[in-house]
Amino acid sequence: MPLQPSAYMNLPLGSIKPAGWLKDQLRIQADGFTGHLEEHWPDVGPDNGWIGGAGDSWERGPYYLDGLLPLAYLLEDEKLIAKANRWIEWTLNSQREDGGFGPTFIHTVNLDVNLQVDWWHYMIMLKVLMQHEEAAGDARVVPFLMKYMRYVRSHIEEQPLDGWAKTRGAEMLLCILWLHKKTQEPFLLELARIVAGQTTDWTAILHDFPFWRKVEHWDWRTHVVNVAMGVKTPGVLHELTGDPKQLEAIKRGIASLMTYHGQAHGMFSGDEWLSGTHPSQGVELCAVVEYMFTMEQLVRIFGDGQFGDILEKVAFNALPAAISTDWTSHQYDQQVNQIVCNVAKRDWSNGDEANLFGLEPNFGCCTANMHQGWPKLASHAWMAAPGGGLAAVSYVPCRVSAVVGSGVKALLNVDGAYPFRETALIRISLDRAEETFAIDWRIPAWCERPSLLVNGEAVELHVSRGFATVKRVWKDGDTALLSLPMEIKRSVRGSYAVSVERGPLVYALPIVENWQLLKQRERFHDWEIYPAAQWKYGLLADAESRAEEAPVPFQPFDASRSPVKIVTKGKLVRNWRMEGNNADAPPLVPDTEGQPAVELELVPYGGTKLRIGEFPSVSN
Repeated sequence: MPLQPSAYMNLPLGSIKPAGWLKDQLRIQADGFTGHLEEHWPDVGPDNGWIGGAGDSWERGPYYLDGLLPLAYLLEDEKLIAKANRWIEWTLNSQREDGGFGPTFIHTVNLDVNLQVDWWHYMIMLKVLMQHEEAAGDARVVPFLMKYMRYVRSHIEEQPLDGWAKTRGAEMLLCILWLHKKTQEPFLLELARIVAGQTTDWTAILHDFPFWRKVEHWDWRTHVVNVAMGVKTPGVLHELTGDPKQLEAIKRGIASLMTYHGQAHGMFSGDEWLSGTHPSQGVELCAVVEYMFTMEQLVRIFGDGQFGDILEKVAFNALPAAISTDWTSHQYDQQVNQIVCNVAKRDWSNGDEANLFGLEPNFGCCTANMHQGWPKLASHAWMAAPGGGLAAVSYVPCRVSAVVGSGVKALLNVDGAYPFRETALIRISLDRAEETFAIDWRIPAWCERPSLLVNGEAVELHVSRGFATVKRVWKDGDTALLSLPMEIKRSVRGSYAVSVERGPLVYALPIVENWQLLKQRERFHDWEIYPAAQWKYGLLADAESRAEEAPVPFQPFDASRSPVKIVTKGKLVRNWRMEGNNADAPPLVPDTEGQPAVELELVPYGGTKLRIGEFPSVSN
């Protein structure tokens, strides 16, 4: 059976260049961890096995490169490109006669019966090489990958996927299918079906989701990063089979994940394993960036706007919340209600340092893996559509170069400060006077009154599955103004607590932060953060709220300089206590007797490091 066509196609890395606040965000990232991690963290330093050293030879080098490489090309930063190419050249030159490649050290998974070769870390490098081929046009990559896939085919049945690789098999499938689309080699589809058969059956898990409660024992299927990756698996299988049950399983699974483990920022909890809905449970940064990548793939495969909605909510809230504003420290686990970040025992399966801001709190996987978040959002903001069309997945500021219609070169300049503003202005340049093609505009589910003006004239929008297709004769110099009005909404959560949203942004009460140095290094230090103000506020149920805008700064995810805030009212809640070292669940019956109503300023969740994001709802 031939591959099923996907709804959209990725534009090659480099076709979309960030602009505005998004470019600034990538520059901050490059000037912080991503551009300088090699000099300050031995795990990806000169001794790493993926550049010929005797050090770490498993996932950390490939993880790091999976964010460094796209960042370098998006910023057109020659120093970062050279840094990434050092890893690429070593990898390409490491291929052996039998097709295997990489460090000679073999990582193994400890099984009850024997030692099994671990395929997992190679899967990450496959994703890196795909991006490198697209960005650099390196003619060596496809033959290299073909030789490796023949190696996999000759070994995969006697050394099947297990452990991390078994739960994450879709990451290898992505490369196999990408390669098949380029070469049409029949054996790749045979290999894809073998790999699919060895991968955890995420379709069954998601369709009839069995993990209803906080998980407290090790299980590959409930590890939060495995879940974040695994959600894409039915989508990749859909490309192989066209089976409609795969999409049904994904949607049922996401609904179950949010029902039993959902958090206000759009992620499901997992301070190692799925951990329930309590707003003081954590979620791992690795899971955040992997869930974003999963949503990017699902938008491509199905053309369903729901996945774009999830992508933006996670990207604009959970991602920046876990990383310091200067990109020099990060958390392993973040909390929606986070009132202190310190070395302390929590009701988590992680260690006592998991919510510090630092170089490698708890475990270094996130130190290596966090870098892919923003670059991959930028590189998936627009996609190619069948028939020479384009699809707008996210309205972040960017510049899109693509071929449209019958082969016309187009440049789209996407301006504005979305999601901090409600509009995006798209200026279209063509290399001929006019061309007919379609643009699929993603219309978020939270927007009730979208509108589109082309050259000042209203265009009717017919929304289907989260996208509105506008096919017309586009002319060189056309402008399209998309308006997505954002209303302030409150979502009811557990025990009648509420979270506040406006568009894709979640809003939180920032708590004044007292950063205390815990471990000093040459550059990337470890910090505890203690509250320097009261946090026990509930929101008045019937209070009027208003949005106020301010200029968009170089770093918009900074609570002290937020480009938008929500002004509302609340009261101190006397009986909201701490439970251990966390904020307890918001009280079901808040005690506000005698407390005056005070004005509260809520800011975008992603700009806060101490915060309340889930509030008791109180009456006057």
